[in-house]
Amino acid sequence: MAVITIIGRGHSGTRAISQTLYASGVYMGNTLNPSGDKVPPDAMYDACRVMGRRVKWNGGLSWDFTPLHTMEIDSEFKDLIHAYLADVLRNKSADKGWKIPETTLVYPWIVRMFPDIKYIHWIRDPRDCILGSHITDDLQRFGVDCPAANDVRRRRAISWQYQYELVKSTPKPKNYMLIRFEDFVLKHDKTIQYLEDFLGMPLAKVIVRRESVGRWKTDTGEHNFEFFREALAAHHYD
Repeated sequence: MAVITIIGRGHSGTRAISQTLYASGVYMGNTLNPSGDKVPPDAMYDACRVMGRRVKWNGGLSWDFTPLHTMEIDSEFKDLIHAYLADVLRNKSADKGWKIPETTLVYPWIVRMFPDIKYIHWIRDPRDCILGSHITDDLQRFGVDCPAANDVRRRRAISWQYQYELVKSTPKPKNYMLIRFEDFVLKHDKTIQYLEDFLGMPLAKVIVRRESVGRWKTDTGEHNFEFFREALAAHHYD
């Protein structure tokens, strides 16, 4: 029996892995939206605000996440997460899980609450990831202090960087796999095999579109922020 969740900022291509799991017989919640998110999301959004208020902003693009890994988790947070996941937690399916991008905003406390489940960390070139709008573009909406940005692309970039740093700061759970969206598209068979080995189950194949990779190359807006440099190098983006 496997319980699975997907970590990845909105527009990271997490819909593809959610669809894959669903098509493979994994119970992903009673109700999914067209993006494969488990809905309604309200309890998860409120949980994000509870944890977001606990993050200390040092100014600029620096946050102190260290206390999150040892402090007592707020009881309100636990109640909200259990409310959001009620259908998943009580379901008797052999394989089950959930996907919603906001799980990334509370990843440190999710890992502490569910240390034994399987985590798929889904990452995408940030230059592609920030081309579309997502509710997490405005971190302050989720209780997180961050630099002000009137430019929408910069706001998205700051959100991407925050979530990247948050995940990076969190000690990796024992069942963790990092997958690049680009590999899922361009090396689909090989990446599916990696996922099958990790999950211990056969997976269905879904339609992938090669044109979804590298869209930033024809984008005329701002997308290549200096603070992306470290992440681009670490994940072997050109």
